[in-house]
Amino acid sequence: MLDWTTALASLAAFAAVMLLTPLNIMLSRRTGLLDKPHPGSVHDKPVPLAGGLAIGIPVLALQTLYWRLGAEASHDLAVLVGGGAAVLLVGYLDDRLRLGAFTKLSMQIAVVLTVCLLGFRIEVLSNPFGGGIELGWLSVPVSLVWFLLVMNSFNLVDGLDGLAAGIAVIVCLVLAVAGLVFSNQPVVFLSLALAAACLAFLRYNFPPARIFMGDTGSLFIGFNIAAISITGAGQMKGIAAMTLLIPITTLFIPLFDTLLAVLRRMRQRRHIFRGDQQHLHHRLLQFGFTQRSVVLIAWFVTLLFGLIAVGFTLATQTLMTVLLLLLAVLLMIVFYILQRWLRTMPGKLERNDK
Repeated sequence: MLDWTTALASLAAFAAVMLLTPLNIMLSRRTGLLDKPHPGSVHDKPVPLAGGLAIGIPVLALQTLYWRLGAEASHDLAVLVGGGAAVLLVGYLDDRLRLGAFTKLSMQIAVVLTVCLLGFRIEVLSNPFGGGIELGWLSVPVSLVWFLLVMNSFNLVDGLDGLAAGIAVIVCLVLAVAGLVFSNQPVVFLSLALAAACLAFLRYNFPPARIFMGDTGSLFIGFNIAAISITGAGQMKGIAAMTLLIPITTLFIPLFDTLLAVLRRMRQRRHIFRGDQQHLHHRLLQFGFTQRSVVLIAWFVTLLFGLIAVGFTLATQTLMTVLLLLLAVLLMIVFYILQRWLRTMPGKLERNDK
């Protein structure tokens, strides 16, 4: 059940971000922390960067307060606050100094590995067909991969105004519903606080954006969503007892786009962390969709996957697992075909014009 503490914290997060973002915009302009237009960018003038500070600072403050008030899973919350602060710093340094891909990844690994070694990790995955899977020594590497995957998926999907923030709101709401269904109060509190913060940020980030969240925001949001999925204790152990299908299903777009990006760059023998303009949202822009249209389409698809994930929490585990796996395979095929079609369509249109 949603208690007054969680509701009040969500309102506080929303109000704080609404107040801090204009200050963030002003300070970014004064310090020259701007994302200047470059070939392939979707903006034509410098835009303030590192807006994730306006999201991260209030969220960290509320998480600290929740931890200090003696919430459940207090050890996990303490590690979450420390790890979140470190990730926020890594993102800010990247926005400010333009860190190399290897340096940024190394810093991410250092933070996440510390978090995992301090006990904040996936230790058991439920077997959807009965029983549980003890990860044992695989606990740390599996958790490390999970954190890095979600963090960098949000980093990659943050290519259009409002895209990452809107997806984060939907994912957090789905996790909150799962927390309510399984009586996991920390998950509910953390999810709704982050959702409220991202929703407020959209006031300034929706196209045309007045500020970008930058790596400061995308890495922080990704870290928190990955962490919320494994927060708690007992049978639930966050959402991990559901074989992570709830967050994986809701995060289908960023995770699948990341998978495509890695495979594409490996095939082209390029560094997998070197950016390109071939993500799904770029393809849609090239096809002629407006930036707002692409963002709204992505939000809608994410919402559909979120509703499926909510259904998973309410149905029998085995049935929904089988259906979701079949659906995931089908949609991966559809998205792959769509991606190839969008890649070839501009050339076909040019030939038709001639």
